[in-house]
Amino acid sequence: MVKTKPTLYTLPFLLLCLSHVLFAASFNMMIPELPAFLTSMGGEDYKGLIIALFTLSAGLSRPFSGKLSDTIGRIPVMVIGTLVCVVCSLLYPLLTTVAGFLFLRFLHGFSTGFKPTAATAFAADIMPVERRGEGMGILGISMNLGASMFPPLGSYLVMEYSMDTMFYFSSFIALISILMLMSMKETLPNKQKFKMSLLKISSSEIIEKKAMPPAIVALFIYLTFGIVLTITPDQSDYLGLSNKGLIFTSFTIFSILSRAVAGRVSDRYGRIPVIKASVLLLVFSLIFMGMASSATHLLMASGAIGFATGVASPAVFAWVIDISPEGRMARSMATVYIALEIGIGVGALLSAWIYDNNPELFAKAFYIGAAITSLAGVYLQFIYKKPEDVITS
Repeated sequence: MVKTKPTLYTLPFLLLCLSHVLFAASFNMMIPELPAFLTSMGGEDYKGLIIALFTLSAGLSRPFSGKLSDTIGRIPVMVIGTLVCVVCSLLYPLLTTVAGFLFLRFLHGFSTGFKPTAATAFAADIMPVERRGEGMGILGISMNLGASMFPPLGSYLVMEYSMDTMFYFSSFIALISILMLMSMKETLPNKQKFKMSLLKISSSEIIEKKAMPPAIVALFIYLTFGIVLTITPDQSDYLGLSNKGLIFTSFTIFSILSRAVAGRVSDRYGRIPVIKASVLLLVFSLIFMGMASSATHLLMASGAIGFATGVASPAVFAWVIDISPEGRMARSMATVYIALEIGIGVGALLSAWIYDNNPELFAKAFYIGAAITSLAGVYLQFIYKKPEDVITS
C-alpha cells in the first residue's frame, strides 16, 4: 500500500499565502523609490534610516504581536498588521518634511512586526508536522512573490503617473489582503478577548530562550537583506539600471526557486546542514555583489543573494517550530523575527555609513557584510550544541 503525504495545500493555507503576497507587495513596491522620495525632501543623508526605522519598530512590536497571537488569536493580529499598511500608505502623499517621513517609516514598521509573526504561527497550526520545512518554504515564497512582482510596478507607476499613485495603489492591495484574512477561521484554541493588561510585557515574555539559536543565525543572515535594501537602489542608478525594482525582482525570483526545494531538503536531511550550506553561498554571493561592474552583473549577484537567502529561510523557521514549547509558538517566532529585524536594521545602518553616498565604496559595504554574515556559520560549526528536539541530520 502506497503511503500518501498528509495534505499541506488546504484552502486556509492557500488563502494565507495569497494574503501574504498582497501584504508583502504593499510595502515592498515602494522601497526602490523611497530613497529618491526622501532625497526630494532634502533627506539624502538619512537613507539608512528608511529601512532601519522600519525594522526598529517591527522589532519593538514583536513581543506584543507574539503574546497577542498566543492569546487573542492569529487572525486579529494579522489584520492589525495589514491595516497599518493601509493607513501608512495613504499618509505618505501628505508628507512635506524629512522628520515626518522618518516618523511615518517608524510607524509603518509595525506592520511587519505583527502580520508575519501571526501568519507563521497560523501556518504552523494547520500544516502537517512532517512537511514543516516545505510549508515554511511555500509561505516564504508567498512573501517573495509580493516582493518580486510589485517593486517594478511601483517604479513604473512613479515613472508613468506619480509617486502618489504608487502610494495609493499600495494601500489598496493591503486592503484586499485584509478582506482575505477576514474570510479565514481562527486556529488558536481557547482564545481570549482583548484587554489592556495583555499589552503589559514582562521580561520573560520578550524572548523565548529555546528560540535563541535560530535567532542568532537569523540575525547574521538577514543583515545581508538590510544591505541590499539600502544601497542597491543607488548602485542600480550608478550602473545604469533605470528600473531599480528589477534588482528586487531578481533577488526574489531566485529566492523563490530555492525555497521551492530547500524546505523539503531540510525536512529530509536536517535544518543545520542546509543552513550551513546557505551561509557559505551567501558569503560568496555578497562578494560577487561587491564586484558588480554592470547592470547585468548586478542582477546576477542579486539573484545569487536571493537564492542563498531562500535556502536558509525555510530551514530557520522550520527549526523554530521544531523547538517551540507548546503554547508559545508565536513567542518563539517573535524572538526570531526580533533578531531578523535587528539584522536588517544593522545591515541598513552599517551599509549606509560605509557607503556614505560614495559609489567607490559599494564594494567595501558588501565585503564587510560578507565577513559578518560568515559568523552564522562559525556559530553553527563551533559554538552551537545540538539538542535532541531539532532535526539536525
